[in-house]
Amino acid sequence: MTDFKQIDPLLHSRIRLAIMSVLLTVEEADFNYLKESTGATDGNLSTHIYKLEEADYLKIIKRFVDNKPKTMCRMTETGRDAFGNYVKVLENMLHLGKED
Repeated sequence: MTDFKQIDPLLHSRIRLAIMSVLLTVEEADFNYLKESTGATDGNLSTHIYKLEEADYLKIIKRFVDNKPKTMCRMTETGRDAFGNYVKVLENMLHLGKED
């Protein structure tokens, strides 16, 4: 039986889950790409990526391209493990009551 408390509350947010899903499929993504992909506002996206960075789920890289600041995000191994665990917990929840 699955313990619903195992669901990672950090990932169980629409925008943070979307950010992590995008980063799972690319090596890194810039802020504007994540903003477009998630439908978040600048402020909302900033808040969510900083929360994910605090948990070491992603790394924020600031650089300059053509003298303009660019914010890049990359999923960490910790983030990859947390995302994989999140998916496993959801799969277990979907199989509750089903016989193998």
